Amino acid sequence: MAKIVLNTIINAPIEKVFDLSPSIDLHIESTKQTGEQAIAGRTSGLIELGETVTWRAKHFGIWQSLTSKITDYSHPIFFADEMVNGAFKSFRHEHHFSVIEGGTLIQDIFVFESPLGVLGKLANWLFLEKYMSDLLLERNRVIKQTAEL
Repeated sequence: MAKIVLNTIINAPIEKVFDLSPSIDLHIESTKQTGEQAIAGRTSGLIELGETVTWRAKHFGIWQSLTSKITDYSHPIFFADEMVNGAFKSFRHEHHFSVIEGGTLIQDIFVFESPLGVLGKLANWLFLEKYMSDLLLERNRVIKQTAEL
């Protein structure tokens, strides 16, 4: 299993930051480079507890689909989504929110397991952890930019 932990400080109230984070539309905006689209389940607006979304995007030159589900939700401090179907063996993305002086801290904890055993672990080490970190950083950059308007 690989684990990515990112901390992002946003100069906006926790409720505003939280409410932007499960936005399907904002997620699409943050993944323009992959052509990501929501194609099934919840396809726009704010995804909520128990709902799924199926994404279609181009990663490493290959069109892929991935379905995730919101499995935990506690407004405005926490939600988690987990892969139901897709290229990973598994993943869980936790989104933690806390009030700090001047704004909000988002802590992303993204734990994933690649398929293919040792080859998957090698791919994680060689490029996949960085690739996933970069996607999450861009997502948070877009959330920050929108929240701080």
